[in-house]
Amino acid sequence: MSLKNILVHIDENKTCAKRVDAAVALAHGFDAHLAAVMLVAEPHVPPALGVHIPADVLQRQRQDSAAKAAEVLEAVRRQGDKAGCAIEVRHEWVKLDDFAAAFARQARHYDLSIVGQVDPDEGDVDGELIAEAAFMQSGRPALLIPYIGARTLPPKRALVAWDGSREAARAANDALPLLARTEKVTILVVDPGSLKGRVGDQPGADLAAHLARHGLTAEVVTAASGGLGAGDVIIGQATDIGADLVVMGGYGHSRLRELVLGGATQSMLDHMPVPALLSH
Repeated sequence: MSLKNILVHIDENKTCAKRVDAAVALAHGFDAHLAAVMLVAEPHVPPALGVHIPADVLQRQRQDSAAKAAEVLEAVRRQGDKAGCAIEVRHEWVKLDDFAAAFARQARHYDLSIVGQVDPDEGDVDGELIAEAAFMQSGRPALLIPYIGARTLPPKRALVAWDGSREAARAANDALPLLARTEKVTILVVDPGSLKGRVGDQPGADLAAHLARHGLTAEVVTAASGGLGAGDVIIGQATDIGADLVVMGGYGHSRLRELVLGGATQSMLDHMPVPALLSH
C-alpha cells in the first residue's frame, strides 16, 4: 500500500505555507502526485438584503477574487518548485455556503487530503468546516496539520487510538502507508473496561496482530482517563512518547452547524500538537 495521489487545501491564511510544506514532504516521501486546490467564493448578495448590485460590479469582484487566487496559487507553485516538487494548482468557484461539500467532492479522487487546523487567532469558520468535511464526508482519510506545522513527515513515531469501533478500524487501515514508514507504533486504548468487549479480552492485541501481518511491530498501552476526555488523554500520550502522528477515527453527526463532532475528535481539531490522520 502506498500514497500516490495527494490533495492539499490552499487558502490565504498565514498557516497555509506550513500545510504546503507538510504536503511536499509527504509527496517526496511517497513519490506521489501532489495537487493543490483553492476554493473561491462566488460574489453573492443575500436576497434578504434587498440590494441590487449591478452586473459589472459583481464581475469586477469576481475578477479581483480570481486575481487574488492566482497570486496565492502561484506562491504555492513557487514553494513547490523551490522544494523540488511539482504541484498541480487550481482554483474552483464555490457558493459561499458550499465550501465543505466542494472540498469533500474533490477529496474523493485522492488517496489522502491534507487540511489545516485553524489558528485560533484567525477564527476561520470555513477552514473548520473544510477540515471536518475532509474526513467526515469524503470517504477518504484526511491528514490534519497543526497550525504550527508538522515536525516530521513521513512520521517516525505514530500513536494509534483504538476503541474497537468501525471508525477506528478504518483509520488504522487507511494509515498503513504512513505506519509502514515509522520506527515505532504505539496502540493506545483508553479506559478499556468501558468499551464493553469491543477491544477483546486483551485490549489492542488483535489490532497489533493485524499490523504485524503487514510487517509492523506495535506496542499496546492502556490508559485510564481519570475523568479527562479521551481526546485529552490521546494528546497527552502522544506528547509523552514524542509521536509525529496520531491516527484515530473521526466521529460526528448532523446538527445545526455542518457537523458537531465527538469529544475526542473535537479535542484533536482544537488542540492537536502533531498531525492527525482521521477517517470516518
